[in-house]
Amino acid sequence: MIRLALPLIALAVAGCKSDARPETPPPAVPGVECNSNGLESLIGRTRSAETTTEAKRLSGANIVRYLTPGMMVTMEFRADRLNLHLGTDGKIGSARCG
Repeated sequence: MIRLALPLIALAVAGCKSDARPETPPPAVPGVECNSNGLESLIGRTRSAETTTEAKRLSGANIVRYLTPGMMVTMEFRADRLNLHLGTDGKIGSARCG
């Protein structure tokens, strides 16, 4: 019985393999850099399209990334990205470039 089960398990595991590649972020735009000074007005706000637009306008960032507590994130530095750190209440607690 075990001899029949092993090939079936191998086939099932092989079927789980994914060839999907992770989406690569767009390349940084030369000359575009984030500036996190003056973003105090974003603290306490919730995630929304309006907040994202305002964050881009105030910081000069090309990309805005919302980070939630415990979220796994990549560690590469991007000069054109603004990271908005959300608290457990869903409100922005801090803003940092990178």
